[in-house]
Amino acid sequence: MKARRPVSRTIPGMTLAALVIFVRSLPAEQGTPPLTTNSVVPDNPSEHPAPVQPIPYSHKKHLALGLDCKTCHRNPEPGKLMTFPDAARCMQCHATVAKDKPSIQKLASYAKSKQAVPWVRVYRVLPGVAWSHGPHLQAGWNCETCHGQVRGMEQMSEVTSVTTMYVCLNCHEMNHAKTACDTCHKS
Repeated sequence: MKARRPVSRTIPGMTLAALVIFVRSLPAEQGTPPLTTNSVVPDNPSEHPAPVQPIPYSHKKHLALGLDCKTCHRNPEPGKLMTFPDAARCMQCHATVAKDKPSIQKLASYAKSKQAVPWVRVYRVLPGVAWSHGPHLQAGWNCETCHGQVRGMEQMSEVTSVTTMYVCLNCHEMNHAKTACDTCHKS
């Protein structure tokens, strides 16, 4: 006689399977247009205010001066999350630029003590999702594809819906990338 699995072990798997089937059955016109290789991630349907950062920072001002994303945000191996610049890196310019401003003096104190600036991450990878910048950058995507028009932002906020499962699946399908659950969800 075949041993039966306990119901308590079967229900979560069935629930997950039903959820995946439901999400994949939703029509593409659910308020978010399908993505193509030349499109950007859709805007968030609701406003996400910028988090309060320990030091005011304008992406708009710094990018207008000729800096690019890689100047401050390094992608360490294996490329999961972009890093934030350390205060010493910022002080390479700010030792002379705007050095008398209180915010720059605060930055200088972080650099002098070799203490990390406690920047607040704007986009968060959800628990249970194994995500990495590495393969996306290797595929030719740029920062603004997923994070919106950063060049125009005084304060960085979560303006796109890049961290939703719908957007991930839709983009993977449109770009012929893997869509199996274990591509992103590791047990």
